[in-house]
Amino acid sequence: MAQLLGVYKGEFAKYINYFFSDRKIYLFDTFSGFNKRDITFEEEFHFSNSSEGEYYNDSIQLVLDKMVYKQNCIIKKGCFPKSTVGVEDIFCFVSLDIDLYKPIHEGLIYFYKRLIKGGYIMIHDYSSTRFDGVKKAVRQFAEEKGVNYYPVMDLGGSVILCK
Repeated sequence: MAQLLGVYKGEFAKYINYFFSDRKIYLFDTFSGFNKRDITFEEEFHFSNSSEGEYYNDSIQLVLDKMVYKQNCIIKKGCFPKSTVGVEDIFCFVSLDIDLYKPIHEGLIYFYKRLIKGGYIMIHDYSSTRFDGVKKAVRQFAEEKGVNYYPVMDLGGSVILCK
């Protein structure tokens, strides 16, 4: 099982769908952009200059049209973690690309305990100068749980956790 939290227009999801052709893939997203709760938190702690509704894409069909194995995609629309209701699976790969502290931290808490031994969580924007909360969320989680993380020298400044 693979999972993506933060789908936007599905560009990364299409590759995961293609390469994990034999697995169900959960696609979690608000499909309405950043929500007010998370933006208020970002502003309070000066983590980013993001705005409510940023990364808005209400077209689930746009995302699904990019998938080779549509039958494997399970769309979970809504604010995370409320959108996890009914999800009882374990995961081998999780991608968190939601840019903001609270959903990153909540995603790490939720998915790490559901990750198989040897599974990976990739967090996008760890090295971003715009989204400071990502790095803080990863470091806080790693310290709380005693897990290591490994920065990746990709364009998005990602980081990987392995269980």
